[in-house]
Amino acid sequence: MAHRTAERLERFFVTVLARPGADHGHGRVLRLFLLFLAQLSYLYRSVVNVRHYLYDRRLLRPHELGCQVISVGNLTVGGTGKTPIVEIFARELSREGRRVAILSRGYRKEEPPFIQRVANALTFHESRQPPRVVSDGANLLLDSAMGGDEPYMLATNLPNVAVVVDRNRVKSGRYAIQKLGCDTLILDDGFQYLKLKHRIEIVLVDRTNPFGNGYVLPRGVLREPPRHIARADFIFVTKSDGVGTDALKAQLRRLNSRAEIIECRHTPRHLQNAFTRERQALSYLRGRKVVTLCGIAAPGGFEQEVERRGAVVLDRRRFADHHRYTQQELIDVVNRAHRLGAEAVITTEKDTVRFPHLERCDVPVLFLRVDIEMVSGVEDFHACIARICFRDRRTSAVT
Repeated sequence: MAHRTAERLERFFVTVLARPGADHGHGRVLRLFLLFLAQLSYLYRSVVNVRHYLYDRRLLRPHELGCQVISVGNLTVGGTGKTPIVEIFARELSREGRRVAILSRGYRKEEPPFIQRVANALTFHESRQPPRVVSDGANLLLDSAMGGDEPYMLATNLPNVAVVVDRNRVKSGRYAIQKLGCDTLILDDGFQYLKLKHRIEIVLVDRTNPFGNGYVLPRGVLREPPRHIARADFIFVTKSDGVGTDALKAQLRRLNSRAEIIECRHTPRHLQNAFTRERQALSYLRGRKVVTLCGIAAPGGFEQEVERRGAVVLDRRRFADHHRYTQQELIDVVNRAHRLGAEAVITTEKDTVRFPHLERCDVPVLFLRVDIEMVSGVEDFHACIARICFRDRRTSAVT
């Protein structure tokens, strides 16, 4: 019960803090609390600016590992669609003959108890421990609980790419180079990770909510002020259909006059059974009664996509981002779908890596398999790949 209450509070505050104007119309207590968060936000912004100043002035120096390091990150907390971008870069670079490793922090992976983590930090035990290898590029070695949701999903979809998890990405990068023979590192969620020198900086911006309510954490969802996007070499505008983005692109151009701006969208390719892995065409959704289920940062886009495909949504079941489902929770959702007369439960691929196995499903549980589709800037994407691979620019189509 306490866990569910905490998740409801998390969803409420994410809603209030994420979008301009979402905090209006609330009571005095909440307004005072938001005012308190605003003061903390100014403090957080100052700390971020001082940290960047120290790195800019070379008073703090990033580690250089002697190989290609590509950072894929964003300015905001969650919801920009970063994982598919990391996947497409890893896949294209692997096709070009690079030996690629994805370095991830492994958000919400299983951790030792708090007391043990403190003891490890005080005795420097953690720095001597090897990173967790979710995949060595040939074998899948850890599950989502031990490796984290996104690392496990990436390792599953990229059989020729290593996926290494550790808070210390300098340590995991060295391990990938020395033990796994990698020559190209993709730093997942790396825009704020300044300890490791990046050769190419890729930043994602969500077209539907580029900078939240304009505040940095904890009053808003920005990790650092928007002007810091000036560090980016390539800006990917995600969730874009190529229409109505002129104002956003003009704003981005004012913040960064040199970066290439590439527009892309997340395009469903097929449906897949979460347990049997059987595939269905997207036309399966047309006219079918379904229940949606997700625990992601921005559920609205997923739910709208299901409706756009012609499904009749009878119920929407939402959990907090990265929620780890119990067997009973999943059974309850399936049973509710059955009672409502739904023909399927539709979820996301990211959710399925956190599902316990069910021996029996009265209603099939299917996930949308989503890929990245370039709306504009395909040539710039290939120029980025060419730059990483030290070859002449070429303009083959994205597959």
